[in-house]
Amino acid sequence: MDLSFDGDAVHAGPDARERFYDSRGYGRTTGGDLTLAPVETAHLLYRGDVDTVYDERDGSRLDFRGLLGSAAVSEVDFFVYKDLRDRGFYLSPAADDQADFTVYPRGDGPWDDTTAYRVRAVGERTDLAADSLRRLVASTAAGEAVLAIVDEESEVTYLGVDERAVSGSTDHEIPPVTGELLADRVVVWEPPAELHGKGFYGQRLDQAGDPVQLSLVEAAYLAGEGGLETDSGDGAITERGRAVEGERFDRRRRVYAALRTAGVVPKTGFKFGADFRTYGNVESVDELGHSELLVRVLPGSHTFEPRDLALDVRLAHGVRKTMVFALVGNGIEWLSVTRRTP
Repeated sequence: MDLSFDGDAVHAGPDARERFYDSRGYGRTTGGDLTLAPVETAHLLYRGDVDTVYDERDGSRLDFRGLLGSAAVSEVDFFVYKDLRDRGFYLSPAADDQADFTVYPRGDGPWDDTTAYRVRAVGERTDLAADSLRRLVASTAAGEAVLAIVDEESEVTYLGVDERAVSGSTDHEIPPVTGELLADRVVVWEPPAELHGKGFYGQRLDQAGDPVQLSLVEAAYLAGEGGLETDSGDGAITERGRAVEGERFDRRRRVYAALRTAGVVPKTGFKFGADFRTYGNVESVDELGHSELLVRVLPGSHTFEPRDLALDVRLAHGVRKTMVFALVGNGIEWLSVTRRTP
């Protein structure tokens, strides 16, 4: 059989439909004929199922090397396509512009009304705007949103991306307290037991009954809620926070407040390279469980580097937590990113 390439797609007749679409899920059908995307054709050429493709534009013959080296096929797309085929999936180029591939559940194909994954393929040096990940997740198409990152050795790492509903059951009333603003923290010299023991605000200097030191973001939240006073006057804590952290402080304060409102206790995530680690159900600090999430606070216009994404997710997975990005704009959007093995 002869396949012809018009610069956008590859076309073949009924014999190709039976051989490639009906039996192995390549391409899409148009009447009795078959239309193949260049990446699908490259895979058939790579496998040796097709020797060459006729190029209608100049009359030449394209083999695997020629097609992969042309502008028609992205090597990143090809390596993701090949890897998923090697894993036993049928897949097709996505119909929408948010993803690159629609991946069907094992055993299903393009003739079934089922989708397992919507995959976006990127190279390890491709910057990713936060908005592009939001659109991938928010797409009305079915299936889990997955980011497939191809590294410089052509290995593929898969990351699942999803919206995260952040909620907990921690809601303890804390008596109003008085503190002293120092250089970059607030100390409550005579704290009620509930401040740290129930609400998990701050850190004791040593043991029960000792003064409690609050981070600036904790102190700003408490002051804003009317639960903390200092001799420095209204707004002094926020002003100090902005002096210490710049505009990042306001983003962190907004996310901290949103987490507390949702019944979640945020604590510093510095040891894990994040802004916060979180506890959803705090009854008592003496009976504290493991934190569940690592939260990194970012502006809504942030651009991710795949290398950093992979590092964050690997670290969170290694300490049995989920990585969540809080994207701060007019509101706060929560995106969780996790390791996936299709």
